[in-house]
Amino acid sequence: MCTYLKNMKGYKLNDLKLKDFDSIQEMFDRAFKRVNTFEDFRTELVEGKEKRAGTELAQEITKKQKVEDDKETTEIKKLMEIIPDEEEVAIDAIPLAVKSPSIVDWKIHKEGRKSYYQIIRADGKSQMYMIFSHMLKSFDREDLETLYKLVKAKYESTRPVEDLDLVLWNDLKTMFEPHVEDAVWRNQQDYKVLSWKLYDSCGVHFLRMQHVQIYMLVEKKYPLTPSTLTMMLENRLMIDYKSEMAYQLLKFIVKHLKK
Repeated sequence: MCTYLKNMKGYKLNDLKLKDFDSIQEMFDRAFKRVNTFEDFRTELVEGKEKRAGTELAQEITKKQKVEDDKETTEIKKLMEIIPDEEEVAIDAIPLAVKSPSIVDWKIHKEGRKSYYQIIRADGKSQMYMIFSHMLKSFDREDLETLYKLVKAKYESTRPVEDLDLVLWNDLKTMFEPHVEDAVWRNQQDYKVLSWKLYDSCGVHFLRMQHVQIYMLVEKKYPLTPSTLTMMLENRLMIDYKSEMAYQLLKFIVKHLKK
């Protein structure tokens, strides 16, 4: 009691005699609260030290992670090779900066001994491509998916007559509907990787091997063997320019091989 009364600063015992019981009780409660909420200054020092130690540890972990990330980025960049493609890829090509109307149809266009894929758009305009990879250089993902749906609707239950259509359907089917039992996956151990390229505009990477070529969506998993993946990295990924898509694709393959 004496301890609590001493904490009632500014008042003497004679002063308290002049106050009623309720007032003294209120003063006593305030003094009691101050005594019971007192914190030793040493506790603050310990907590401050622990807080600083925790901050320093977090900073050290962040710094270490950044070093590891920078090292990983440097290693992955070595697996890329920037080779700008200046080859003319289309007749009456529409610049990528301008969004083309949706694709509504395609057909085989012949000029003498040469055959082309003629891609027809909603505005009536068309583009000519000699091979599928040329399309990918000017397609976005919407173009690719639209063409796949059109070709699938026509050839899912019948066989293409034109050789170019057969190749197109096989390439699209392998890309969108990979099956582990397909010959392209079962026989890959017999083929050597010749080149590997990314088409950033539509999110497709193209693997050229002896006797076979494979088009794959960057975000989709395919039954590629560790041997094939290793050869892909050894050949390096050809890109037209640096991109986050290329980095993420390589990062995924590297991590998959380490498992």
